[in-house]
Amino acid sequence: MRLVFVRHGEPDYDNDTLTENGLNQAEMTAERLQDEGISAIFSSPMGRAVKTASFTADKLGLDIEKLDFMHEIDWGSKDGSEIAFNGHPWSLSFNLLAENPTYLSGSYWKEHPYFKNNKCLDYYLMISKEFDKFLERFGLYRKGALYEAKSECNDTIALFAHGGSGGVMFAHLLNISFPYVMTALPYGVCSVSIIEFEPKLNNMVVPRLELFNDMGHLDKVKLEPLRFEK
Repeated sequence: MRLVFVRHGEPDYDNDTLTENGLNQAEMTAERLQDEGISAIFSSPMGRAVKTASFTADKLGLDIEKLDFMHEIDWGSKDGSEIAFNGHPWSLSFNLLAENPTYLSGSYWKEHPYFKNNKCLDYYLMISKEFDKFLERFGLYRKGALYEAKSECNDTIALFAHGGSGGVMFAHLLNISFPYVMTALPYGVCSVSIIEFEPKLNNMVVPRLELFNDMGHLDKVKLEPLRFEK
């Protein structure tokens, strides 16, 4: 099974849709994806992700199934305690790793004050759990840090979502710390990334990052710096 992940196009955050430039990006992305053999399209329920997905869905004649759990993450204090940078996970991740490189790996970051009482940790745990349930639809069952393929699936599916919820997905599937993904693996608007789930010994699957942050199809559209908002 192959998962084609696409971040939404340049957003109009106020109206939760795409800018005119973002619409052009989504159209170019649909052209980029038309020969990937995609058989199903999934999307975050948010307008900017659904709108981006709609161009590919129209081109391929497919419906869009919305996955509520891939909604963009929220952040900030859960208990009224002060969290630097208003709990913004991208800024906190950089500072955490710069202050203490031991958090580059493992799950210790969940206990650090930057994240322990931060709403984004709840989103991380929820998305990780729900994504595993989603993969069971394709015969892939979480087993420790890997997956077991209990049935054969050769589908290529596409998922359109966000910088935050996508970051959780990458961290969970690839067993990389969430702060490290937020800091070291940035990916742009309408970027295409592909994760392959190929069973090997004893039907065990190590998710493999086949392609990451491909934006070559956007060479004819303007790329603006993207700010992060909920």
